[in-house]
Amino acid sequence: MKIVKATPANIRKAAAAIRRGGVVAFPTETVYGLGADAFNPEACARIFEIKKRPRFDPLIVHACDARMAKELFLKIPEPALKLMRKFWPGPLTLVLPKAATVPDIVTAGLGTVAVRVPAHPAALKLIKLSKGPIAAPSANLFGRLSPTTASHVKKQLGNGPDIILDSGKTSVGVESTIITFMGGKPVLLRAGGIAVEEIEATVGKLFIPAKNSQKLSAPGGFKKHYAPAVKLKLVNTEKGAIPGPRAAYLAFSKPPFGKYKKVEILSSKGDLREAAANLFKCLHSLEGKGIRVIYAERVPGHGLGRAIMDRLKRAQY
Repeated sequence: MKIVKATPANIRKAAAAIRRGGVVAFPTETVYGLGADAFNPEACARIFEIKKRPRFDPLIVHACDARMAKELFLKIPEPALKLMRKFWPGPLTLVLPKAATVPDIVTAGLGTVAVRVPAHPAALKLIKLSKGPIAAPSANLFGRLSPTTASHVKKQLGNGPDIILDSGKTSVGVESTIITFMGGKPVLLRAGGIAVEEIEATVGKLFIPAKNSQKLSAPGGFKKHYAPAVKLKLVNTEKGAIPGPRAAYLAFSKPPFGKYKKVEILSSKGDLREAAANLFKCLHSLEGKGIRVIYAERVPGHGLGRAIMDRLKRAQY
């Protein structure tokens, strides 16, 4: 499958493919998604097949606006409505009791569904022209690095998608933050493109489940996930790394002193938002030929640093 620019004409072709039961890779502000008609179980099954994704891992459903999203839920608590008004369109996913119309394959048989409204014009146009919500996990092989460019999609999925829409590099660069509610209280299921601090300013303190108590109730919940094709090791500073011709180094803001085959810097300004946007691009670059290990420097754990560290910790298992 060739990559095509996300022009109005190509978006219309992609929407027609989805309405026919096809599978399309498309850009969002977070990462590229692999989408199918959320109400077509057979089409959604192709997503799992192309990604080699286990069927017990639920999908995120993308809507073009809050009205479409609300039709996918059975009930919505008031704090969730506040989050919708504040952060949609944007990198926030809500996990709430599902409407009966949502197929079980989308939710992995769970009684809840994960939904968001993306903040990307091509994604919104695609959903509108498809005339319904689109189920779309990240457009990568299961467990591997998420794609932030169309070429990343092609590299991993080859001819799997019917169409790959290209709209350049994604702006946020990490997946959405996922929130659910238990007893009316907000719960963080996955750190992501909206900082925890921003969400807490809207709905109050978030409950963060212990890792060993968290069931797979949302996408991206596996212990090992978002991983490069080579070993990744987290280090506090370069002192924990071993330079060499087969080693690569992922720095936060300053290059290491040692000699490595390849070095990438997330943000020379030390900006966590820029670092998040560059994370997967840098990791894709570092997993290249001849590399056996990537040493990844820890970043500050506040703001979007929490999402970056979540991805790096999962990648090292």
